[in-house]
Amino acid sequence: MAESVCAGRVCRFRKLMAQRGYDAVILRNNPDLRWLTGSERTFDFELAHTAFITQDDLFLHTDSRYYNTFKTKLGKDTSWIIDMDTIDPALWVAQHIYQTKVRVVAVEDTLALSFFDNLHARLYDLSISCDTPRMHGDIADLRMVKDQAEVDAMKHAQSITDAGFTHMLNFVAVGKTELELRVELDNFMLSHGADALAFDTITISGPNGANPHGQPSDRVLQKGDMVVMDFGAAWHDYHTDMTRTVCMGTPSEEQQLVYDTVRRAQKAVEDTVMPGDIGSDMHKRALAIIEKEGYGEYFKHGLGHGVGLEIHERPFLALTYTKPLPENSVVTVEPGIYLPGKFGVRIEDFGLVTANGFELFTQSTHDLICL
Repeated sequence: MAESVCAGRVCRFRKLMAQRGYDAVILRNNPDLRWLTGSERTFDFELAHTAFITQDDLFLHTDSRYYNTFKTKLGKDTSWIIDMDTIDPALWVAQHIYQTKVRVVAVEDTLALSFFDNLHARLYDLSISCDTPRMHGDIADLRMVKDQAEVDAMKHAQSITDAGFTHMLNFVAVGKTELELRVELDNFMLSHGADALAFDTITISGPNGANPHGQPSDRVLQKGDMVVMDFGAAWHDYHTDMTRTVCMGTPSEEQQLVYDTVRRAQKAVEDTVMPGDIGSDMHKRALAIIEKEGYGEYFKHGLGHGVGLEIHERPFLALTYTKPLPENSVVTVEPGIYLPGKFGVRIEDFGLVTANGFELFTQSTHDLICL
């Protein structure tokens, strides 16, 4: 990733640090580190990295498993000072606090308590006194506003995801199992450009489809089933999220009504969303349409969420989220109706909130496809 892109992100963060009165910040959360460094396809499930950021310097501690990758990805002109010293990360931070003589050192809300306690023990050992306020999601809020590089990555990932859905329309058939569908869809995305899966693919049918996050099983698809597929490709650490529901054969009157209601609820939000919209208001907009058809009690999850370096990130389209959506945030819109013992329907798009409305990344049809 271009150094200038990440330099702009660091500049935004340092401006926020100055506003908050932070002399320095400790970061260990991988998505935040990925966003600030731009080191793509470097971070994994290990909590192996620690950053110490001041207004003047960018320090990054890692270990031998990642050191050469960082050096290669960040390049020789990087502003990051990288080391892989064999040292306890909390002591590494304490030493930097001692050397830079900073006094207000903010930490992420996600920082492990064990690390936090160890850090204070190390500071005590070095006779250092400093404040360690919580940032309360400062970087998560900054990450809501996507730059062009992030948008391009998600659009590319979505093109793979859309292709996956098109492929599945020629694969899904009565007699195949939910697990067979998942394997086929995963394999297609990974063999057609995805460098990872955005999350564990959901391919569920019939009564199992009434579980919003149901697990694929060896259940065999039957004529008359509604089949819910929730999936996404990832590319260069950026995620996609898409759901489509298809019918095995001709839908019943109720299945068609439920599908049409979900689509109308989705479209009502997608056609009207603008920067400044409140997440809870958007949820209520969709819920009102579903309630009018008598299915309100069968739509219990949030309408949507932010997508980026994490599959679920701020902002949220939910009754509990009362903050406005910033311009250039990327969100899903995914209403659903789930009838226990019968079937479920969810339709999910995601896209960019712009000054001109909602720019859909998802290009697959919204029509109910009968196979």
